[in-house]
Amino acid sequence: MTYKKWNWQHHKWPHFTYDKKVLQKLEYQFLQNTGMVSGVLKHIQKDSKDDFLVEILSTEAHKTSEIEGEILSRESVQSSIKHNLGLKTEKRKIRPAEFGISEMMVDLYKNYDKPLSHEQLFEWHKMITNGRRDLTNIGGYRTHEDSMQIVSGALGKEKVHFEAPASKHLPYEMEQFIYWFNSVHEDKDNSEMLALTKAGIAHLYFISIHPFEDGNGRIGRAIAEKSIALSIHQPTLISLSHAIESNKKSYYTSLEKHNTILEITDWLAYFGQTILNAQEGTIKRIDFLLEKTKFFDHFSPQLNERQLKVVKRLFEEGPAGFKGGLSADNYTKITKTSASTATRDLKELVEKQILLRTGALKSTRYSLNIKPI
Repeated sequence: MTYKKWNWQHHKWPHFTYDKKVLQKLEYQFLQNTGMVSGVLKHIQKDSKDDFLVEILSTEAHKTSEIEGEILSRESVQSSIKHNLGLKTEKRKIRPAEFGISEMMVDLYKNYDKPLSHEQLFEWHKMITNGRRDLTNIGGYRTHEDSMQIVSGALGKEKVHFEAPASKHLPYEMEQFIYWFNSVHEDKDNSEMLALTKAGIAHLYFISIHPFEDGNGRIGRAIAEKSIALSIHQPTLISLSHAIESNKKSYYTSLEKHNTILEITDWLAYFGQTILNAQEGTIKRIDFLLEKTKFFDHFSPQLNERQLKVVKRLFEEGPAGFKGGLSADNYTKITKTSASTATRDLKELVEKQILLRTGALKSTRYSLNIKPI
């Protein structure tokens, strides 16, 4: 057999192979977690569900962009998500990149059950390249004659990590990909292929084609989430990108390891575990949401307007809280109050066991005491 450098150059492309037995435990755990999340969410009030949805979608928007080195404003992304969901939000100026990725996340959530199409991919590409002036093809597959390479290293010492199919092959490759994706999710051709396997193959298959000038990673992760949603017949409500970004090196290492071969058991095991990690993140967020509801029911009458605003802001940051913790300076900026008032308010919050205090002097930081009741 003649060796082919990249996976798409193998004569059996795109027929990936894998060991189903290795993945069985992951698939079983995935189904258990899915049932648990669905069951708990049925008992959460609508306002809280809306908050949860905004948190999940905005985290995914923020992290999928961060993986690509683009840092977005969390507040602007959340505001844009709310706007696109038709929820009440404060008016604020939102940059095109923040609006575009938020728009794609909401479209993915609302239209998860529609078959994949070229048109949907083109719309997603338009959304995430909103405001860009450096691309030749926006809302369409790349057409340039130069090879599409993933390269790192200084000029003259570049390392080619991957080279995608030439642009002239994209109409055929993408037609094949979309046919495969819709077929396996309609259970016509692969009735035994399970959810994590479908999502893992879909992501690797799409990334290997790399059909757009830019944005392939973000769209590829969206495709994986769409795959999961179609498998479970409901939106995923996970932040896959948050799980990937927490160990980004493993993500790129695993992709690179499998871009020259068609035997992808190790890739599917890695990606399946990453999806499980994302599910566990969702379960933690749901627990956090339930505690938040109890928290406000108990403590809201005891808080002044400034304190309530800051506590709400802390909850918006999710289970991890403020990066580095809440400082007195943060408090004054959020509430637009004086340093002395901030110190008094924070002292009261600690005395009521609403906040926990660590450090001293300028290093003093505060965090939510999530279960003080």
